[in-house]
Amino acid sequence: MSQFEFAQAAEGIAREAGALLKGFYDKGVATEYKGDVDLVTEADRASEKLIRERLKAAFPEHGIYGEEGTRDRLESEYRWYVDPLDGTTNFAHGFPAFCVVLGLERRPAGLKADQDGEMTAGVIYDPLRDEMFVAERGKGAWLNGRAIHVSKTKTLQESLTATGFPSQKRHGSPNIHFYQQMTLRSHGVRRAGSAALDLAYVASGRLDGFWEFNLNPWDTSAGVLLVEEAGGTVTHFDGSKFTLDSREVLATNGLILGEMVHIFTEMFAGKELEPIPTPAEFAARRAAEEK
Repeated sequence: MSQFEFAQAAEGIAREAGALLKGFYDKGVATEYKGDVDLVTEADRASEKLIRERLKAAFPEHGIYGEEGTRDRLESEYRWYVDPLDGTTNFAHGFPAFCVVLGLERRPAGLKADQDGEMTAGVIYDPLRDEMFVAERGKGAWLNGRAIHVSKTKTLQESLTATGFPSQKRHGSPNIHFYQQMTLRSHGVRRAGSAALDLAYVASGRLDGFWEFNLNPWDTSAGVLLVEEAGGTVTHFDGSKFTLDSREVLATNGLILGEMVHIFTEMFAGKELEPIPTPAEFAARRAAEEK
């Protein structure tokens, strides 16, 4: 089968899973906890079960690597990375930002277990907005059949960026410091709670950049391909090559990559840290600026 046929099949599966999720969302779901505030829902499991069954029926020779535990035929030439519900916490609280993610990696014979293959197709589906983001290697990226491209914003100061925070052990994450610096240096930072949608939004020009710590292949597989096919860049924080096992991701329109890498470099070196003003000091600054 061709990349187009893979992507087309993934679209249909994602739409079906999205409809299932929307049904759960509309009626409310029973929520349980696995860890601190890492929410898992009935919908998560039901969606992965549906996706697993549909992929096995369509591509019995393909491997599947799912967030909720599916590990099947991982030695295969083709491997699907599946996030049946990206944005679980949003979903469980009724916050309307979540999606279904399927990314397809081709792993030629002889590839070592710790080596990346090539992402060949990917879909991210937002069922509440009925937005289907699709990418094929070398063929471009689309939103509901319309070609999409990254933004043309040239500077970080003019940029709208996004990030995310871990659902567990947030006190151990350094990202709050980066959030502060990016907020001071950009037009704004958004934190919507779905890394896959953030990547899709970079690809479609809604965001100019996105960074996050500690993501997994099912979070990034489809989104990385979308950004690259839309003309953007996806790297480590130091600008080096991104890999699927990376614990960090920096996606940009390409034009602000240098500025963002510079800030990360300075931050990791212990520079650019600024004192946090008290509420009174902040109010005084605002009043002075308004005069």
